[in-house]
Amino acid sequence: MENRQETYIQILKEELLPAMGCTEPIAVAYAGAIARQTLGVLPETVELVVSGNIIKNVKSVIVPHTGGRKGLQTAVSAGICCGRADCELQVLSEVDEAALAGLDAFLSSAEITVRESNACCPFDIQVTVRAGADEAYVRIIGTHTNVVTVRRNERLLIDRPFTDEVVQAAENRKLLNIRDIVEFANTVPLEQVRPTLARQIEYNMAIAEAGIRGHYGAEIGKILLRSYGSSVHNRAKAYAAAGSDARMNGCEKPVVINSGSGNQGMTASIPVIIYARECGASEETLYRALVISNLVTIHLKTGIGSLSAYCGATSAGAGAGAGICYLYGGQYDEIAHTIVNALAINSGMLCDGAKASCAAKIASAVEAGLLGMQMYMHDSQFYCGDGLVAQNVEETIRAVSAVAREGMRGTDEEIIHIMVHGA
Repeated sequence: MENRQETYIQILKEELLPAMGCTEPIAVAYAGAIARQTLGVLPETVELVVSGNIIKNVKSVIVPHTGGRKGLQTAVSAGICCGRADCELQVLSEVDEAALAGLDAFLSSAEITVRESNACCPFDIQVTVRAGADEAYVRIIGTHTNVVTVRRNERLLIDRPFTDEVVQAAENRKLLNIRDIVEFANTVPLEQVRPTLARQIEYNMAIAEAGIRGHYGAEIGKILLRSYGSSVHNRAKAYAAAGSDARMNGCEKPVVINSGSGNQGMTASIPVIIYARECGASEETLYRALVISNLVTIHLKTGIGSLSAYCGATSAGAGAGAGICYLYGGQYDEIAHTIVNALAINSGMLCDGAKASCAAKIASAVEAGLLGMQMYMHDSQFYCGDGLVAQNVEETIRAVSAVAREGMRGTDEEIIHIMVHGA
């Protein structure tokens, strides 16, 4: 169990990372910043090649620190003109007004072309920049910071092996299972996870508060509070949605992500924090509940993959339900049933790109997680044969993952086609 404990600690450290803005446009900006750094001068032309899922998740969100600008050309240009490559997913965290003026000039003068990648991998970003006779090329594939190629003219600076097929989950993620996650949450020494989780609490609650106070997107979080009151049940949904309201619509606060997604990071954490404060849970109990919610989310996403037609908030909502169940004393049986119930309720929710309506989907996902918990508390549950519900929690997770990963590929292609070309 000691090796498994070390593995689970490492997974949390690898997954719960800070990011500024929606992670797909930020990954494009990161690639642009590396390309500019490699070229050494401001380029005259930019060629951006990205997979359909990158197009889907960049099209409609505001790129932070760009004065409200959206889209792929903005994202790559912001990285080129204003980005710090060494900051990775916080590449745009230090943009100032002078840099924004340079961004406007670059967008007006540079030749920027965008086309779709033919790689099978749903996460592919390739940037080629040129100035005079010099050229630089950068490729990120599989995950947001997985830089596999950096080239200046004919000189390879980074050349890591990769596949352009669908990227398989890291081996350590395959060790995740609900029974061991619960055991780990009960026994892990808190000093091993406290820094990671304390940062998640600080960052994600700060952007949720910003979403409640400010005017972002469709203001789903504020509407939930106005319409349905301030019960803990409603606040859990509203604050998670408000974080997404802010993040999708230009708020310049960082988020701690989960499974490569800020929305999933907020959905897995904010409802658990809200409930912990309501019920007077100790700091230790809150941290252990967050271990549950985050690792359940990562476990569910492992089989699905990073980008698909399946809304990732569904997994994170189930994770939040599991974490809240733990706050109220739930252990393996109660948590397993909460997850199965939540997946049965919301397993068909589509991902049609990152945008303002993600906040409403997050509210729906949190509701499914909470209802899944309440069902079991009231001696109600879904049984094997009820749709995708299988013999146990792990088989149910595998069933949902197979549908999301394999069965929904055609759905994903159709969504991307509609978003790019129209119905």
